[in-house]
Amino acid sequence: MVKILSRRLSGFTLVELLVVIAIIGVMVGLLLPAVQAAREAARRMSCGNNFKQIGLAIHNYHAAFNKLPRHGSGTWNDSAPNAWQRTNTHNAGALSALVGLLPAIEQQALWEQISNPNNVGGIWPAMGPHPTLGGNPNRNLYRPWMTEIAGFRCPSDPGTGPPAAGRTNYGVCLGDSFDGTIFTLPIQWQPPSATVPSSFTITTGGSSSQRTYARGFFWHRVSGQFRDILDGLSNTIAMGEMSTDLGDMDSRTKVNRVLEINMAIAGGVNSCRAAGHVDPQRPTFWCNGTNCPQPTGPGGTLPASSTQDDRGMMWMFAHTGNTGVMTNLSPNKELCVDRWYEGGGAFTVSSRHQGGAHVLMGDGAVTFITDSIEAGNSNAPRVIAGQQSPYGLWGALGTRGNKEIVSLP
Repeated sequence: MVKILSRRLSGFTLVELLVVIAIIGVMVGLLLPAVQAAREAARRMSCGNNFKQIGLAIHNYHAAFNKLPRHGSGTWNDSAPNAWQRTNTHNAGALSALVGLLPAIEQQALWEQISNPNNVGGIWPAMGPHPTLGGNPNRNLYRPWMTEIAGFRCPSDPGTGPPAAGRTNYGVCLGDSFDGTIFTLPIQWQPPSATVPSSFTITTGGSSSQRTYARGFFWHRVSGQFRDILDGLSNTIAMGEMSTDLGDMDSRTKVNRVLEINMAIAGGVNSCRAAGHVDPQRPTFWCNGTNCPQPTGPGGTLPASSTQDDRGMMWMFAHTGNTGVMTNLSPNKELCVDRWYEGGGAFTVSSRHQGGAHVLMGDGAVTFITDSIEAGNSNAPRVIAGQQSPYGLWGALGTRGNKEIVSLP
């Protein structure tokens, strides 16, 4: 008798297979946030490293020229009618401090294109080649202005492409005063019949009112020095991080306006919020006419999308929305400006990181400031030279010479 041996084939049952799939799904669900967090941590580190390189560039620039790069430099013609207007032949001193830093961040080739007349990217209509320092920065006809510079970008920020020119995530600190931050003087505002005195040159530091309100590490159209930072380089913010605008009505990146009198007297840097311009269903966005009425009326109209107004859209332009930060509202709060824009406003730091934003201190250190930093009284009236900042520790960090005692954690 022959005995037949049989072997039972082993395998997964359907139930076991489903259990395994479920376990794998749970593991992926647990690991994916960790992977995303690790990627953001790497982007945040790279963002801080870019800032450190800019800080080193500022110190190298100062060592070479014994002054800071001027925020509001370029070409101008005080004898021309309405010389403050940017034209094809001069830029009315509208270039940001980032332009002067180009050779110090290994962008010598780009600097040479800008600092010499050239035909790169075409010519101005009927005007011949581009002039030295590029003419009007608020144009898209000049290739250097459209260049995206990796050292000026934070990898966490997704903003890219039109309507921006070359974007930046780093802006110079202009202090804590919301008034008179980008006065056009000494470049004349009126026709020659009302021109400023001949002694009122670009090197004098601007008008008396501008000097009164210019309290930051940088100030418009003035070449400062480290010796001007009386509070100490390690106690004063030189630059701050900012998100660039994505066209989504984000209140941190889209400029909103109110009447100057409202900002100066009635509501301070909270004027836009107090005026009801914030979407009640999305408190970090402006009203867009869907959930609440879009702001209208004199000085209260939300401007159309513009590279001149929106945050970080042009690294070469000295307008505060593009390349400036202020310490009068805590990080990641809204942008709110005077209707004429030159009058200043609230341009705090912002970022796509969670819970805060980077700042570059005057000594080159990079610090992450949380949204919860002590920021004093945001309803305070305008502040002037010699006055202690009403904006708490945050305001004190943004001023260069008010003798406040600060202590960072």
